[in-house]
Amino acid sequence: MTEPLLRPAYGERSLSDVVPGVAVALGAAPRGDSGLTLPEAPGYVIFLIDGMGETLLRRHATLAPFLSSLVDSPGTAGVPSTTATSLTSLGTGLTPGQHGLVGYTARIPGSNRLINHLAWDAGVDPLAWQPHEPAFERLAATDVHVTVVNRREFEGSGLTVAGQRGASFVGANKVGERIAGVLEAAGRARSLTYVYDGDLDWTGHRHGVDSPQWREQLTAVDRIAEQMRAALPASVRMLVVADHGMVDSPAARRIELDDEPALRDGLELVGGEARFRHLYCRAGADVDVVATWRERLGDRATVLLRDEVVGLGWFGPTEERVLPRLGDVMVACHGDTAILATRDFPFEHKLVGLHGSLTEDEMRIPILIA
Repeated sequence: MTEPLLRPAYGERSLSDVVPGVAVALGAAPRGDSGLTLPEAPGYVIFLIDGMGETLLRRHATLAPFLSSLVDSPGTAGVPSTTATSLTSLGTGLTPGQHGLVGYTARIPGSNRLINHLAWDAGVDPLAWQPHEPAFERLAATDVHVTVVNRREFEGSGLTVAGQRGASFVGANKVGERIAGVLEAAGRARSLTYVYDGDLDWTGHRHGVDSPQWREQLTAVDRIAEQMRAALPASVRMLVVADHGMVDSPAARRIELDDEPALRDGLELVGGEARFRHLYCRAGADVDVVATWRERLGDRATVLLRDEVVGLGWFGPTEERVLPRLGDVMVACHGDTAILATRDFPFEHKLVGLHGSLTEDEMRIPILIA
């Protein structure tokens, strides 16, 4: 690998270790069940700020004085560093290779169709797609009150069912509603309350993380976190995490597949997202695809066969049922490179900030204790 890529810290300090660590801290699981050690408390609130990478937070510490003041012991996202994969790792306590949501989009085995894990697909049963009992559900079975506070439209969605079933759902679209919902849930003895904020990620995608809009939004979410902590009982701990970071990709650093037919040779389907591509190849074409892509991209990306990626442990332990969802070839971008496939994903060229790869800016996440 030309550029050092950050390996996920599965079993130690990754998103899949957060809820098992909370379970130990609540006294609902024996010590040793998680590599993540947290202070003991009768209640925990996990506040996930979408898109707030640890390196971004450090870079802009003066804009987020409350969050920057907290004790930080950074962790990592899983692979790819994208929302659907990360939220499912958090809710299930499993690696991507176990829960099977291996990207923003992935192939539905036995078809030439992609599932969009955020929007979901009406033809895919989330209980079959992710059959394991989530960590939320396991924790609820120990008489811990587990609550998800999130936007109303996410209740019952495929992504919510796949990764967060077993928790009570509180619909809350506005900041005031979210804080009120958190306070009510966290007021119960032995509780875990999860609350999500997606505005920073949306702002980064639309305007970039080097924009005044993103900087203002970081300050706004810092105030929300401070307000929530101030309103919570002193005995309840608040744990602030993120699902991934983000990088801006300028037009000059983008490669458009529609302009380079050679890069589509041997492909049946293009999946993943612009920073981490799953390439699904015609039978026997995978080695030629790797050679072509390596020659074209050079040191701008790491291009690997599926077996190589699985061997590196990028997805953690990987189940047989998950393997066909992975690309025959996978491409992890370096620096600020992006690989657009506008014919397949017509919205991608409109995004400024992107994520999905294994660079430190994308993979490193804060684990802040308040």
